[in-house]
Amino acid sequence: MPLVEHLRELRNRLAKGLIAITAVTIVALVYSEELLQFLAHSVPKCPEGVTSDGGNCAVVTFNTLMAPFSTTIQVSLTAGLVVASPVWLYQLWAFIAPGLHKSEKRYTYAFVGAAVPLFSAGAYLAYLILPISVKVLISLTPAGSANLLSLNDVLDFTLRMVLVFGLAFELPLVLIMLNLTGVLTGRRMAGWWRGVIMGVFVFGAVVTPTTDPVGMIALAGPITILYFGAVGFSLLNDKRRARNNPDAALDDDEASVLDLTPETVGAVEPVPAARALPEQATGPGETGGSAAHRLNGYDDIT
Repeated sequence: MPLVEHLRELRNRLAKGLIAITAVTIVALVYSEELLQFLAHSVPKCPEGVTSDGGNCAVVTFNTLMAPFSTTIQVSLTAGLVVASPVWLYQLWAFIAPGLHKSEKRYTYAFVGAAVPLFSAGAYLAYLILPISVKVLISLTPAGSANLLSLNDVLDFTLRMVLVFGLAFELPLVLIMLNLTGVLTGRRMAGWWRGVIMGVFVFGAVVTPTTDPVGMIALAGPITILYFGAVGFSLLNDKRRARNNPDAALDDDEASVLDLTPETVGAVEPVPAARALPEQATGPGETGGSAAHRLNGYDDIT
């Protein structure tokens, strides 16, 4: 299509995505109170008549006059983006797909089909670990001090944990895609297993702000299992690729295996004498071929 037609199609698809996000955001505004309670469920709130003292419980507060309004809009818009993601992602895919080859479309379907469940599993795991993390952090409050937590801080902490857990679960998928494109081999990934396990557990200890090993193991354990699953898939894919193309493992500037066995030398073949030059055509005593012009049987021109 001409450029104007592409721009018109992009405008229409963006409009459809924005309409879906706006509609879901309006619905989320109606149920904003329930959404706020759902996202702040990890905080051990003080029951009626109980005062926050030390690490027994916490009070969720708003620090500014505009905080309730801005927080409600932020949560509703986030819900709109997440819930309406199938609509606007489809519109984006429908705009890009006509320019892709069949193999590229197949890889895209496989990537999206695996990425969504992995991210959802990581986000759900973070949602389960959040109460433990918050309880441990609040328990560090000294006696005589009250926990007054800003709802904005609680929501930021919740979203950050969900994003970190969700993206961490995408690591094996990234390794598989690098293997399918020929960037990494299964043998190389298998050789990194010690460093990867160490890095995963250190990452789990840093990301989960709890002093007990429960949160660290809850994050690092599934990622380690998924990593070895990616290594196994890559090794099988490398074997399949080697069967189809024996030179697939070679670099672009690397020569393939050559047969350097020397061949048997045959009998010496007779070589015919070279044709005489014009100066050599006359014999001794003839014009241009006297013996004075020869040395050891060769004439001057030779």
